[in-house]
Amino acid sequence: MNKIGFNVLAWSAEISENLFPILDRLKTIGYDGAEFFIGGTDEKACRAVGDHCKNIGLEVTTVTVMGPDENPISPDPQVREKAKEKLLGILDRAADLNSQVLCGPYHSAFATFASRAPIEDEYNWSAEVLNSVADHAQKLGVLMTPEALNRFECYLANTMEQLDYLLAKVNHPNVQAMFDTHHANMEEKKLSLAIEKIAPRLGHFHISENDRGTPGSGHVDWNETFATLKKVGYKGWLTIEGFTRNDPAFANSIGVWREFSAPWDMAENGYKLIREIGEKHGL
Repeated sequence: MNKIGFNVLAWSAEISENLFPILDRLKTIGYDGAEFFIGGTDEKACRAVGDHCKNIGLEVTTVTVMGPDENPISPDPQVREKAKEKLLGILDRAADLNSQVLCGPYHSAFATFASRAPIEDEYNWSAEVLNSVADHAQKLGVLMTPEALNRFECYLANTMEQLDYLLAKVNHPNVQAMFDTHHANMEEKKLSLAIEKIAPRLGHFHISENDRGTPGSGHVDWNETFATLKKVGYKGWLTIEGFTRNDPAFANSIGVWREFSAPWDMAENGYKLIREIGEKHGL
């Protein structure tokens, strides 16, 4: 079966030894890996958490975002250069964690808009930034998987069609696509068609309910999703990403204003859902 992961952002955006008990319990539940957010985390903390995961048998994936001061699609070449520098640093921290994947909407700055549709220059600028750091990521053993987001958080890539268009411009084997069912639930006409569209480039997959609560508690069609993943031969991670207000600063930054589900409810019941429906569809 595909490996199953859980994003610890349900508890905290911080990477520190405070996560050790959480990681231990995730391993006990049966998870194959944990996913961490890389912001301004230092090397020492990443190495400590990465070593702990290795010691208990948890693999690692990571996620990050870009801000307006390092926007890969800024018309200012100096800002785009800062984007490259930031991504290189983030990739180094991902390697410190022993991360296999760096996912997230780092093709452009999070929740930063131009009050118009994306233009060709922006796709080209984003592709150039991503391509420029892809060799470094490949040397570190970190697969880059940019993510399409909903229209309220991004305008460059909302759909798999747009993400596919961008990645064709990047044209690097170490830059693939990420699919998140929460965003696709808002932006795609049909989950199965969207998965089939991006399948040749699909490198990472987030299992996320429509409201970011416990998978299976909302209206995402998991049978359709898993059946299509089987159809296209997807072999990568199935990682749950759900949010809470457990870390208020992070919650405020992404517009999480209420509790959707308790973290351990997401972790325990989400794992059961993936195992049951995954086995049903042969994943």
